[in-house]
Amino acid sequence: MRTPSPTPVLSPATAPSGLDRLHPVSLAEINDRAALVTRTCRKYLLPADLVPALFDGAEDAFGVLEIDGRTSFLYSSTYLDTPDLRTFHDHRQGRRLRYKVRTRSYVDTGTTMFEVKLKGARGITDKVRVELPPGSPVDRLTWRTRDFLDRSLSRCRLAPPDVLRPSAVTDYRRTTVVALSCEERVTIDHGLVGYRGDWEVRMRPNVVLLEVKTRGGLTTTERRLHALGVREARFSKYAAALAALEPDLRGNRWHRAMGHCMDHPSRVRHPKDAVAGD
Repeated sequence: MRTPSPTPVLSPATAPSGLDRLHPVSLAEINDRAALVTRTCRKYLLPADLVPALFDGAEDAFGVLEIDGRTSFLYSSTYLDTPDLRTFHDHRQGRRLRYKVRTRSYVDTGTTMFEVKLKGARGITDKVRVELPPGSPVDRLTWRTRDFLDRSLSRCRLAPPDVLRPSAVTDYRRTTVVALSCEERVTIDHGLVGYRGDWEVRMRPNVVLLEVKTRGGLTTTERRLHALGVREARFSKYAAALAALEPDLRGNRWHRAMGHCMDHPSRVRHPKDAVAGD
């Protein structure tokens, strides 16, 4: 299984156009205004050239995360699943109670988090996480992360898995926009690359994945999306990458969205970053 590269090969370190007029906000301000760890999350796939229209005239209502002059940041997530890919299949089948496990590396800041995403019966997503010490493995559980996972799942009356293995890696760039009213947080992901073994699949460069995180109903951004003719999409970075890279897996739940935004799988272009097999 490929592990995250210190410098993933992605698109240039620039945010999607149309956000340069937004007020820069710090990470502390983002967390204060709209951390939204427990939230409803809706996803939209849209042409990158629609982003300027989406935030046109919104300078007084939205800010964009900026750290050291940058507004686009490298993320690398290693997903852990059971040998029979239980979390993938639970998601594909739309189970009301399910979870996802990953280690997420924020490459630009050198921070790595172990995260458990829990999906509740009412469609609410609750993400719990713990920061990992430098040098911690990202592709397997340690005694610390095993304890954190077991406690997190037990609180939701979910049985912890006996074994978790690395199942896929996703690298991408993210820009985060926050409503100054605290109504919503919007993430814009681009340059997505999924890896499994020595194969990769890439999101087309003219498409972005936009996620709206909120505690309420339709937000200002979503109303603008609807006015532009964009509707909510069924899409999961992990599930889409896995379904694309494993032809025997059924990915019907995301088939339409994958056809809209993903290229065909190919051999990994940079073999030094890959380890064959699972």
